[in-house]
Amino acid sequence: MSRVRGKRVPVAVAGQAPAPPAEIRPGQSIELLKELHILTRDGKLNQDSRRKLKQVYHLYGFIEPLLDETLAARGDLTLVDHGAGKSYLGFILYDLFLKERAVGHVHGIETRAELVARSQALAERLGFGRMRFLNLPVLESIASRELPDPVDIVTALHACDTATDDAIRFALARDARHIVLVPCCQAEVAATLRQHKQTALARGALAELWRHPIHTREFGSLVTNVLRCLLLESHGYQVNVTELIGWEHSMKNELIIASRRGPPRGNARARQEEILGALGLEDLRARFVY
Repeated sequence: MSRVRGKRVPVAVAGQAPAPPAEIRPGQSIELLKELHILTRDGKLNQDSRRKLKQVYHLYGFIEPLLDETLAARGDLTLVDHGAGKSYLGFILYDLFLKERAVGHVHGIETRAELVARSQALAERLGFGRMRFLNLPVLESIASRELPDPVDIVTALHACDTATDDAIRFALARDARHIVLVPCCQAEVAATLRQHKQTALARGALAELWRHPIHTREFGSLVTNVLRCLLLESHGYQVNVTELIGWEHSMKNELIIASRRGPPRGNARARQEEILGALGLEDLRARFVY
């Protein structure tokens, strides 16, 4: 190790591969981190990738206790990642938590066939034998025999617009123990608010909350996630909502963690109905109340 401005910096030894950056956790796959563009091709971190790595570790810190709890409860676990994209979340979870264990499976669900093929090839190249990727729409996956029972944990990271709602429907249908969501681009509620804006303004001052277009978008996003949380509570989940990263890095950073803990919250469904009625969103009842 050498020191640069008081920091310990790994130094490569002649004839050996360069030492990984100090921020990388011991035992992590350097090849994986390069494939995910967290490390550059020469194995280094730049400013952008260092921020990305910090975000990944921060999210892992929220999910790791859920993995531990599930393993302790039944000695195995199945995690399904919806809207997986390039599957960086699934790969990181497998690399950090499951790689050195003999149990645990990760299934990535993605509608783009080329990303499914790429992820499966990477998993095989890395020897991640308990990762599998399926080219399925989320709703079709609910009844798919290609996914095992039980499903313990469902994740959806930046699944756009109603894809997050589809992931919730899957998790509820499969009676998942834990659900981890980072919603993205919620447009449906905002569009409905916009459609009925003049009627709402004539009815009262409440519509001032979304009169301006930027407020329509932001208020619609807020209402969407509130209705999602109430839906989860109405099915017996304890819900925690926090921020994933600082607002200076991304506006899409709301993290929703739901764990099945007991009976449904008694007034959750009634609260949903009240919100839908007050905001003129009755057209979306089937999306949020079931």
